[in-house]
Amino acid sequence: MRSNPANDLDSPWKEALDLFLQQFLAFFFPAIHAAVDWSRQYESLDKELQKLDPDARVGKRLADKLFKVWLKDGQEAWLLIHIEVQGRREKQFAERMFTYSYRIYDLYRKPVLSMAVLCDADPAWKPDHFGYNMWGCELSLRFLVAKLVEYKGQEQQLEADRNPFAAIVLAQLKAIETRQSPSERKVWKLRLIKALYDRGLKREEMRQLFRLIDWMMRLPDELEAEFWQDIHHFEEERRMPYVTS
Repeated sequence: MRSNPANDLDSPWKEALDLFLQQFLAFFFPAIHAAVDWSRQYESLDKELQKLDPDARVGKRLADKLFKVWLKDGQEAWLLIHIEVQGRREKQFAERMFTYSYRIYDLYRKPVLSMAVLCDADPAWKPDHFGYNMWGCELSLRFLVAKLVEYKGQEQQLEADRNPFAAIVLAQLKAIETRQSPSERKVWKLRLIKALYDRGLKREEMRQLFRLIDWMMRLPDELEAEFWQDIHHFEEERRMPYVTS
């Protein structure tokens, strides 16, 4: 199973967020997770997000999602989640977070909780605000940030964590570490995928998590073929053809 190259940079992340929003917030932003009333259904607002900038080349490097949730105090809240998937510094990143936030408010008059996940390998780059102040005229936005590289060194904790996003964080870390060692990457990719089968996931949940990890940990063709053979044998032993089918 290979994902469409045209959608490789954003589609797996977006689909994982659709399925695992609750787990995503529990892992990265627990205070927001605790405030949401999960007994009420959340809603994906993709159409509303597309109206903000229909000409934006989102598929090139970005994965943005907008959700409507209900808080425990009865209030409605809109969550803007941005994943910087290509893992690079960008001077206009904070400004873009501000632009999306104010456009949502301008168009829909809804308060927005803006949060970002940065997948790059530079621990020194962690933008979390945009603004200016001139002669007492001030404008600013501070947004929430999760930096995946900050979990480096926590491999044991991540493997033991039952939250699906722990596996995603570990996959990203190992993808960075094994850039020069495809054989080592194959070992970690196989290890991470096998561990997914022990999380009690449904078939579609499993497939979406696999797509995301598969995209993060691309292998040369020869090792990719070996990886699929190993997965096929593993699924036959488990009698769980979730992926190879």
